Amino acid sequence: MSKAYALIPAAGSGSRLGAAVPKQYLEIAGHPLLYYALRPLVRHPRIEQVFVVLAQGDTQFRNCDWREFGAKVEPLYCGGATRAASVFNGLVAAHDMVEPPDWVLVHDAARPCLSDEALERLLVEAGSDEIGGLLAVPVSDTIKRANRDLRVAGTEPREHLWLAQTPQMFRYRVLIEALRLADPLNATDEAQAIEGAGLKPRLVMGDSRNLKVTYPEDLKVAELILSSQSPAAPMRARRARPRTRPRES
Repeated sequence: MSKAYALIPAAGSGSRLGAAVPKQYLEIAGHPLLYYALRPLVRHPRIEQVFVVLAQGDTQFRNCDWREFGAKVEPLYCGGATRAASVFNGLVAAHDMVEPPDWVLVHDAARPCLSDEALERLLVEAGSDEIGGLLAVPVSDTIKRANRDLRVAGTEPREHLWLAQTPQMFRYRVLIEALRLADPLNATDEAQAIEGAGLKPRLVMGDSRNLKVTYPEDLKVAELILSSQSPAAPMRARRARPRTRPRES
């Protein structure tokens, strides 16, 4: 059976938040965002190791208290100029620790609210797919296309549109080769690189609470979500049932 590993690119600056520290180190309830991104991955019994890709000059990671996670977290100081470059560099650095058919789950450092249920669903559904897949949610809002003057140029049909989330789960050999061929400036997530290689990743139902912290107001929302989640004990492996969501009108 192929093993599963996780990788978190955490080499960015998070400039849109305008904070004095990189986004992944902003604190919620006494812990940095990165702590909450790591927690469900470290707890899951199927995930062997979690690699954290850091900027080469990062000095803050070692100042945080990661003892709760034991030896399951492995920092890799090889971050690149883009997300795609950081993920690729991390995969290269992990080469001797991961086998080609093993699964790699890439997760955003700024997604602190990943639920155990969504993670389990991804491992079960994407893990049974020959290509792999990603968490995503169907678009429920009406989508407007803007012109240069910020006026509505049209309304886009939302049928068949999904919002990509993370983790995104693919086999090591497939992902590293797709990223090797991808344009690091245009590949905004791993699924796009996989698509560029001519493959069609599976969409696995995510969770609207699995938000990405991008703007200052997102921190408060994330704090509210985390405060509503009761502390959980280490997970036991279980089979998730596929989740469906009725289409909203």
